[in-house]
Amino acid sequence: MISLLASNFHSFLVAFGYTLLSSIIALIASTVLGTLFAILQIVPSKTANVIARAYIEVFRNIPLLIIVMFFYLVVTKIVKIGGFTAGTIGLTLYTSAFIAETVRAGINSVGIGQTEGARANGLSFWQTLRIIILPQAFKIAIPSLGNQFINLVKNSSILAFVAGGDLMYTANNVAATTFDSFNSYIIVGIFYLIITLPLNYYMKFLETKLKGMA
Repeated sequence: MISLLASNFHSFLVAFGYTLLSSIIALIASTVLGTLFAILQIVPSKTANVIARAYIEVFRNIPLLIIVMFFYLVVTKIVKIGGFTAGTIGLTLYTSAFIAETVRAGINSVGIGQTEGARANGLSFWQTLRIIILPQAFKIAIPSLGNQFINLVKNSSILAFVAGGDLMYTANNVAATTFDSFNSYIIVGIFYLIITLPLNYYMKFLETKLKGMA
């Protein structure tokens, strides 16, 4: 395994960078997008509610591979994008649907009395949402969001299907050229752990810290 890693270290390192970059972009974008659609589900607008529900149901119930392949094979005929971009967009849209449901559940967990109290004190709907509701909703949703973020990193392996240059794509190439599949995938598994374990411990630390502030 050490010999395989040494002889292909540059390839694995570049792939690690692509996986990390895709995960960071998708994590930030899906959190923003998911929060937006969570809010659209609770705003006093039937149109916004329907749009949000339609978005979430579509992307939550279609396999990630189909979403990514759609961007890679169909959208690329209209807009010129590579496998990395197509995979990252698909990963973002897919994950944002689950984050939207997680954030919505967090919002619904905040007592209605707090909303009524804020409105009675003169705060608008958006002020109440921004100052009172969302901070508490994210605090409640931290454990579930942590799971979604870790799943996102693992799901980034979908880039291998569209030549996204990620860890799984590189592992496939190395395994095909060296005929050492076992060690190739063990090495890739270790690289994924390098990303997911710190993320997991950070989310647990954040959860504990927020509970201590309660």
